[in-house]
Amino acid sequence: MRPPLKSFPNAPKNTRSYSLLLAKMQDSFETNPGCPLDSVQASILGEDSGFQIEQRVHARGDTRRTGSVKYIGPVEGYSGIWVGVDWDDGNGKHDGTINGVRHFVSKGNISGSFVRPQNLAGGIPLLEALNLRYHGDYTKEEEEEMYVLSVRNKRVNIQLVGKNKVQEKLSRFEELRAASVSYLGVSSIGPRHQISSVVPNLKELDLTGNLLTKWQDVTSICEELPALEVLNLANNSMEHGITELPLLKNIRIFVLNGCGISWQQVEILEQSLPAIEELHLMANKLKTITREPSSQAVTFVQGFEHLRLLNLEGNCIESWDEIVKLSQLKSLKELHLNKNNLERIYYPVSGRQGSISGCELEKKCIMPFQNLRCLLLGGNNIVDLESVDSLNFFPSLMDIRFSDNPISDPGRGKIPRFVFVARLAKVQILNGSEVSARERKESEIRYVRFVMAKLQSDDPTVIRQLHPRFYDLKELHGIEDEKPMTARVGGQKMASGLLDVTLKCVGPSIGEKASMIKKLPATTTVGKLKFLCESLFNIKSIKPELFLQEEGSPLPQLLDDEMISLMELGIGSGSTILVSEET
Repeated sequence: MRPPLKSFPNAPKNTRSYSLLLAKMQDSFETNPGCPLDSVQASILGEDSGFQIEQRVHARGDTRRTGSVKYIGPVEGYSGIWVGVDWDDGNGKHDGTINGVRHFVSKGNISGSFVRPQNLAGGIPLLEALNLRYHGDYTKEEEEEMYVLSVRNKRVNIQLVGKNKVQEKLSRFEELRAASVSYLGVSSIGPRHQISSVVPNLKELDLTGNLLTKWQDVTSICEELPALEVLNLANNSMEHGITELPLLKNIRIFVLNGCGISWQQVEILEQSLPAIEELHLMANKLKTITREPSSQAVTFVQGFEHLRLLNLEGNCIESWDEIVKLSQLKSLKELHLNKNNLERIYYPVSGRQGSISGCELEKKCIMPFQNLRCLLLGGNNIVDLESVDSLNFFPSLMDIRFSDNPISDPGRGKIPRFVFVARLAKVQILNGSEVSARERKESEIRYVRFVMAKLQSDDPTVIRQLHPRFYDLKELHGIEDEKPMTARVGGQKMASGLLDVTLKCVGPSIGEKASMIKKLPATTTVGKLKFLCESLFNIKSIKPELFLQEEGSPLPQLLDDEMISLMELGIGSGSTILVSEET
């Protein structure tokens, strides 16, 4: 038995009777004799403050400022009880250390702070949040908040909310089909069976940015709302200890962006989501897609029979081998991988390391990425053309995003849009812009001439390796090998080899100048064209900079190599070159 306590370490003497605290401590020790002193103190002070360690809270009066309780107790040099909070937005004052004493460890150097209990709120039940959002009189700002966030984070107005019908419609909750209670501090579902009787027909529920942590609450919400099909839990910090959940048979779209979820948790959730069609897992710091990270064999993701869209944007995936593990999802049509750390892509074929050959464990393999139509790869670290060419092997792929990769920055003289269009035989949408039949034809012809001008070898094997579609496109468009041009024939200059190019001034200091169409030899270099523009537009006091404006491309291509010719750039008749000025 513990000896009687003579003192309460660091006790905040002015918060309540010191002797009462000692009595509480002594009672706790007698009930739990093995409990550490710090845990007993935190529990008792937690009762006084109204909060518990690891509880999710928000700043009182600001439901968007959320964080987790990491400490409850006294702070040396300050009176009373304090709550140490690790703020989600990282905007605090310290790392949990004050006056040289560490009270907790925050995730960032300045994401922690100490707050008085009365300045924090622990959240409200879901039904109370619905009443706050949809009942009563509203300011203009509050009415603007009556929306549902789509899975792509776009605002969609709720169908029953109208400026002239707010009171009438929303007083009848049974008519509500979609609701958003984002950033209202929801921390629980509240008493059972109340929600089901109030909003029985709710199909879409947006709970973005609230204080939910328990998967049991998610289960209760789905059970209370049998018509629910779309559930958005983005930016709720969900607990890691997920266990098997009951069937959530009606959920088709599930948004778990920024919830701190691991792939192991996703595998457990899959067993409870038989009807899932869209799964959004943005910004969860995912690095791997595997159940057994130590396994050497490729383990393909199974299940997800109806999953057509998987959003993994904003994670930390570096290896394409991880993405290959998704290749057997037979219904998958859209795969969002923007803003990861991918450096290369390949199509999994038999016998290749980390590929479909690992399917020996599962004899009924389907063709890899059989139905994948949309692949978003913007904002990664892809640098090689081999990765681009590999996309031709995906059987159904037609919508591709490559923007913001090192290989695809036209503003820095990297691979221009026409090269992507020509090398990708089936692409219909590139970087969000439709590839028309005219653009494809012009891009392919331009690409062939571009390659012909830069060929360093006559070996067909080498050429096919570097430019897999070159010979097919050359034959498709009937392009013959070009013979060297002579300067004159019969005393007249040859007209062949001349390009009709539109020159258009866009520099802010150049002034308004009429565009010009000039016939230029295909051998004209960028340097010579700059000199010609200085004369044509009388801008000799300004150093010009040239950009090629391409159809369908959002940004013009910088022409920064003064020794390269228009022919080598693949520029043909009808092209537009923008004349700007060096900054």
